[in-house]
Amino acid sequence: MKRFLLSLLCLALQLHAAAPPDHQARFLAGLSVDATELEPLAREESWQTHSASFHRAWLDLEDRQLSKIRNWMPATLNYIYEDPSPLFYTFSGPDFLYANAFFPNASTYILCGREPVGTLPDVAALSPESRASALGNLRTALNAILSFSFFITADMKNDLNQTQLSGTIPVLYVFLSRAGCRIISAELVKLSAAGDLTTDKSKTPGVKIRFIGTTGKEQTLYYFTTDLSNWGIKSNPAFMAFCRKQGQGNGFVKAASYLMHMPEFSDVRDFLLTNTRHIIEDDSGIPLKYFAGDQWMVSLYGNYPGPIELFKQHFQTDLDAAFRAGASGDLPFGVGYQWKPGISSLLVSTAFRAAPKAQPVEE
Repeated sequence: MKRFLLSLLCLALQLHAAAPPDHQARFLAGLSVDATELEPLAREESWQTHSASFHRAWLDLEDRQLSKIRNWMPATLNYIYEDPSPLFYTFSGPDFLYANAFFPNASTYILCGREPVGTLPDVAALSPESRASALGNLRTALNAILSFSFFITADMKNDLNQTQLSGTIPVLYVFLSRAGCRIISAELVKLSAAGDLTTDKSKTPGVKIRFIGTTGKEQTLYYFTTDLSNWGIKSNPAFMAFCRKQGQGNGFVKAASYLMHMPEFSDVRDFLLTNTRHIIEDDSGIPLKYFAGDQWMVSLYGNYPGPIELFKQHFQTDLDAAFRAGASGDLPFGVGYQWKPGISSLLVSTAFRAAPKAQPVEE
C-alpha cells in the first residue's frame, strides 16, 4: 500500500508543471487569474483576503504617488521619461515599482541589492496553509514601500525568509503585474567575473525577466544580489562589469542609506557619474558636491528639510543653500525617507555630454 501511494505521489509530481510566470505574478498581485490553471486557487479565502487587501492598498498608492509621478515626469522631464537607455538602479532591492514609474521606457532595468534572489514561485506546489502564510508575509514585506515609498530592508528579508515564496522574485512579480506589464519569461541567471551570463559557479546570482511593458514594447528586468562597497566590488567585480557592458544609461537612486556619501562606496558613485546620461535621485544618493559644474547641469525639485534623524550626519550645507537660492519646481508627491509631500526633494542631473536637444518652436 505504501509503495502504491508513493508511486501516485511521484506520478503527481511528474504531472505537475508550474504555471507560467505571468499567471504566478497575477496571483501574487491579487489580480484575476480566471481561465488559467490557477483559477481554483483563487477561490480560497486566503487569496480573496489577499486580493481585497492589495486592491485597497494599490488604489491608495496610485492616487497618492504613482499617478502623480506618471503625470509629472513627461510634463517636467520628458527627455528622460522617453529615453530607452538602460536604467542602473543601485541599492534598489526589488523596487521595480518606482523604477518603472519614473522610467517606463527603459529598454533594460538593472536592479541590485543585498537581498537574496530566491527561487521562481510556484504557488500551486504549496499546501493551502503554506500558501495563505506566504501571501500574508508578502503583504507584510510590501507594507513599507506601499506606505512610505521605500523598503525597510531588514523587515523585508525577515518576512520573505519565513515563507516558501522566498527572496525578491515574488516582489518583482507583484510590481510587474500591478504596473500593467505582462511577463514573457523568467529565469535564474548568474554572472561570471567578467560580467557575462554564465552557467558556471558564480558569486553573483540573479534573475532575468522579459516582459511587455505599458508601452507595448519588450523590455528586460535584471536583479542581482551583490555588495556595492569598494571592497565588495574588488572581491567580486561581476556586477559592475555587467553594467559597464550595457553602455551609457540613466541612473536612479532613492532611499540609499547615504552610502555614496561615504568613501567606502566611491567606486559605484564614480561608475554612475561616468556611465550615465541622467541621474534622478533623492538626497540619499550622490552628494551635490560631486556633480562638477563644468560637467553636469543640476535641477532641484521640491524642498530640502535635511535627512531624517537616523541620517542627520549627512546634512548637505551646499544642497541646502542651493534650494534656498531657488528650486526649479515643485514636487507633487513624496519620495525617499522624507516621504511626505511638501518635504521631499529630487536632484535631476544631466551630463553636458548628453544635454537634451532644443525643441523647435512654432512661430
